[in-house]
Amino acid sequence: MTEGHRSGPVRSDAARRAILEATARQFHEKGYDRLTIEGIAHDAGTGKQTVYRWWASKGELIAEALLEGLILPDTLAPPDTGDLEADLGAWLQTLSEVMQQPRGEALMRSIIAAAAEHPEVGKRLRSALGADFVFARRLQAEVDAHPDAAPASGAELTEALLGLIIVRALSREPLDPSTAARLVRVLTAPSA
Repeated sequence: MTEGHRSGPVRSDAARRAILEATARQFHEKGYDRLTIEGIAHDAGTGKQTVYRWWASKGELIAEALLEGLILPDTLAPPDTGDLEADLGAWLQTLSEVMQQPRGEALMRSIIAAAAEHPEVGKRLRSALGADFVFARRLQAEVDAHPDAAPASGAELTEALLGLIIVRALSREPLDPSTAARLVRVLTAPSA
């Protein structure tokens, strides 16, 4: 979301929601490459200028729809079985599998593009997936339990995991489960 950088009428929450829901529908139906602002506006029952007034690009729209839980809502939800290492490994593997699918690859590409073009999108993504992310809190609890051995904060450890996913997505190289397991062991080990 890019509130504050555009001029014009105050955003209607109903129109905002309709646009984000239309973005998610269009993304699922057409994929990133065939997604258009015109199509989103038509689907949402708003004008194209309304969409552009609030979001500068389709990548920015996709990023916000993802953060609102409208794209891949259940797929990316982290498990919580009480075993941090197993949960992180399972989450990384699920995320890797999603990113190997054509729509997952397009989703990652659009989010990276939106974050690169619009610093506020990048900051919002970092916040949502960084210190506020459930794994960051769980990793921070591990760090707090072993402060002398902690290599970094929970948010920094989360960023390391997400960096792995981003690099693998950009290189279009699948994440091997053993690689994910080794990284998770290193990051969650009290003696790391």
